Amino acid sequence: MSDNFQENFSSRVTTVTNSPVAIAAIDDDDASGKLALVAVDAASDRKAGDIILLKVADVSYLADYFVFATGYSRVQVRAIADSIEDKIQQELRRIPLRTEGKGEGSWVLYDYGDVLVHVMMPKEREFYNLEAFWSHGTPIELKSADSSES
Repeated sequence: MSDNFQENFSSRVTTVTNSPVAIAAIDDDDASGKLALVAVDAASDRKAGDIILLKVADVSYLADYFVFATGYSRVQVRAIADSIEDKIQQELRRIPLRTEGKGEGSWVLYDYGDVLVHVMMPKEREFYNLEAFWSHGTPIELKSADSSES
C-alpha cells in the first residue's frame, strides 16, 4: 500500500487550515499557549489536516496543551514535524525536550514539557484516537485567517 495518497485511508472530516488564529482565549502571558499556537501555525503552513489544539492544563499534569495534526504521507509527516520544530526554535528559542518517531515518520511526537505535539498518519490517528482519550480537555477553536477577513 502506498502512503502517498490520501485516498488510501478511510476518510474522516479533514480540515486543512491556513494561518490559523485561535478564537478561544489564550492569554497574552500564556507562554505555553503561544508555543502551541506557533506549532499549529507551522503545521498549517505544511498543509497538515485536521489540526486540533486542546488545553489540558486543568485535567492533566503532563502538559498544558496538546496539538494534533495529520500528515498524509511519511514525507509530509516529517515535513510538518520539521516545520514545527524550526518555527518554535526560531520564534521562541525553544527545542523539544524529547522527540519520538521521526525516523519512521508515521507518528512524530515532540515533548516541549508544557506542550505535546503529535503529527500522525491517518491510520495511527484513527487507531489511537488520542483526541477522544483527552476529550475532557478544552478544545481551542481554530479559524483560518482567510475566513476571518470576510
